[in-house]
Amino acid sequence: MTNHQKRLSAPNSWPVERKTEKFTVKADDGPHGDAGVPLVVLLRDVLGYADSKKEVRYALESGNVRINGDEIRDYRRPVGMFDILEFSEREEYYRVFPDEGGRLALTGIDADAAGSKLGKIVGKRQVAGGETQINLHDGQNVLVEDASDYSGDDSLVVDNETDEIVAHFPYVEGALVTAVSGQHAGDIGEVESIEVTPGSGDNRVVVEGVAGSDAFETIEEYVVVIDENFVEGGLEDESADEEVDDDE
Repeated sequence: MTNHQKRLSAPNSWPVERKTEKFTVKADDGPHGDAGVPLVVLLRDVLGYADSKKEVRYALESGNVRINGDEIRDYRRPVGMFDILEFSEREEYYRVFPDEGGRLALTGIDADAAGSKLGKIVGKRQVAGGETQINLHDGQNVLVEDASDYSGDDSLVVDNETDEIVAHFPYVEGALVTAVSGQHAGDIGEVESIEVTPGSGDNRVVVEGVAGSDAFETIEEYVVVIDENFVEGGLEDESADEEVDDDE
């Protein structure tokens, strides 16, 4: 199996330049499915903390890079929407957030915010012992005794150390949401109405724009409930357009 991914066929969410080189690194198996960006792309192409894959691998051996609180040494580890990237030596913390067009970008946050991660509920089921397992968008599972307050498409903030739920954002009219896919990816607004489609069709949601975004309509699957703390700050991708050699 090849460890390379053609740039032209990489997911639209990947922050890589498409035409400078033919290949980039292929993400390993893990969270976020095919949409997960290899860690090496963020460290080298976006942040510019290394000039080559070799330098990234050396940097990871120091043990100072964490994702969602876990020490990471695999340069191909997939990173995706709402993951928390931590550089302990630098005391730098970033949240992966969808930018305009759905491309993943890094938003600078403080150390307190880096202690927990947002997840969208995509399912829940009863497990042995009477508890309910809540399934989040990135594959993380959270166990709760009473799941009656939690519904599909709600968002949870989960502590990275304890896996405890520290905040719950219901998917209801008036909720603040961001579109993470489709032609409105990166837009932010408040839910004006939710239109339930009979049968197997996708439910629609009408969103009133805020923070400079226009009003838009999209399918329910494409929106995630957030709060104002998830849209403060930002980091420009200044190096994604530079040429890099993935054979280094």
